[in-house]
Amino acid sequence: MTPRARDEHVQPGSAGIDGSAGLYVHIPFCLTRCGYCDFNTYAGLEHLAGAYLEGLTLESDLAAPEWRDHTFVSVFFGGGTPTMLPSERLGDLLGSLRRRFSFDPAAEITVEANPDTVDGRALAGLLASGVGRLSLGVQSFDPAVLVSLERVHSPQSARTAFAAARSAGFQNVNLDLIYGANGETLESWRRTVEEAVALEPDHLSCYALTVEPSTRLGRKVAAGMVPPPDPDLQADMYHVACDLLGAAGYEHYEISNWATPGRRCLHNMGYWQGRPYLGLGAGAHSHRDGRRWWNVRPPRQYLDLLDGGELPIGGEERLSDAERATERLLLGLRVADGIPAQWLPDGRATPFVEDGLAERRGDRLALTDRGMLVANELVLAFAAGIGGVEPPGP
Repeated sequence: MTPRARDEHVQPGSAGIDGSAGLYVHIPFCLTRCGYCDFNTYAGLEHLAGAYLEGLTLESDLAAPEWRDHTFVSVFFGGGTPTMLPSERLGDLLGSLRRRFSFDPAAEITVEANPDTVDGRALAGLLASGVGRLSLGVQSFDPAVLVSLERVHSPQSARTAFAAARSAGFQNVNLDLIYGANGETLESWRRTVEEAVALEPDHLSCYALTVEPSTRLGRKVAAGMVPPPDPDLQADMYHVACDLLGAAGYEHYEISNWATPGRRCLHNMGYWQGRPYLGLGAGAHSHRDGRRWWNVRPPRQYLDLLDGGELPIGGEERLSDAERATERLLLGLRVADGIPAQWLPDGRATPFVEDGLAERRGDRLALTDRGMLVANELVLAFAAGIGGVEPPGP
C-alpha cells in the first residue's frame, strides 16, 4: 500500500477538548478537470462564482450560532482552485468569515493555488488580506509527467509562481507533488524532488497517485488503455522522497508530508489529531462531538438549498466506539509523533518493532518510514481484539 493522494477526506474520530477548531472552505471551480481528480470540482461553472460566494456567506450565517463556543485556529481554502477567484473576492470572503466566527489572532490561513492562476499582484493581495500560507499544486517538474496527469501548467510556470510568492512576501509555501503517473520513472521522480528542494519551500506534500473508478483515469485503466500505478515502483519513489527530503533537513511529520522546523500544516494536523472542524461549500465535510456530516455536492443544489434557508447538508454519520477506536489509531499513527504506547495492549506492537515497522520513543509508539507504507494494515493488526473499548482520548 502507498500513501493516498491528497488526504482531504480523512475524517477524525474524536473531538478536541480546548474549543479550538479548523475551518475548511471549498471553492469548486477549476480551469480544467484533471483525469485523475475525484474531488468535487468543475470546469466551466465560473459564471456561478458570484452566487457561490453569496452562498458561502449564507451558509456561514446559518452555521455560526452552533460554533460560537469554538475558536478557529486554522482556515483552509481548498478546491478546486480558489485562486480562480480574484484575490479581492477571496479577501472579502475571509473578512466576512472573520465577522461571523471567532478566529485565533495567529490563525494559520492557507489558500490552494495552481501555478497559472497567480501572479505577483494577486499574491500580494492575498497576503494583505491575511492569507499567510500558500499551497501550490506543482505535481511534477517533468513535462511528460504533467501531460500524463493532464495538468495545464509547465514546470517553468511552477517555478515562476513560486518566485512570485516569495517576492510578494510569503514565508510559508507548500508544494504539492504526485508520484507514480503513467510513464514516470524513478529517476524522473528523483529529479522532481531535487528541483523542489532547490526552490527551498517551507513544506512539501508528496502523494502517491491513486486511481478512482469514477475518473477519466479510472475509466482508461479499466479499459486497458493505461496501466495502473505500479505499487512497487511507488514504494521506491516514496523512499526516494524520504531520503532526499530528510537529507535536505525536512521533517517527515506525516505519511505524505514534510516540513521545515515550525512549518507543519496546522490545519491538516487538526484532522489527524481529532480537532473539530467546519466545512463550508459544496461537498464540504464537517465534524464535531462524534458526528460527521457533509454538504450536497452539486453547486446548484447547494445554492438552491441555501436560497430556501436550509443548511445544505447531504448526509451524516456517527461511528461506533470500536470504529472510533480504530480510527484514532489510524490517524494517530499517520503522524511522526505516534500514539501513547498505553493505547495498545502489552506486547501487541512488539513484532512490528522487531521488524523495523514501528519504534518506541519514550512512552509513545510511532511508525517508521517503512511502517508508514503499510499504515492501514498495521492499524488493523494493532486494533485486533480491542473493538468495543472507549476510544483513546486526544
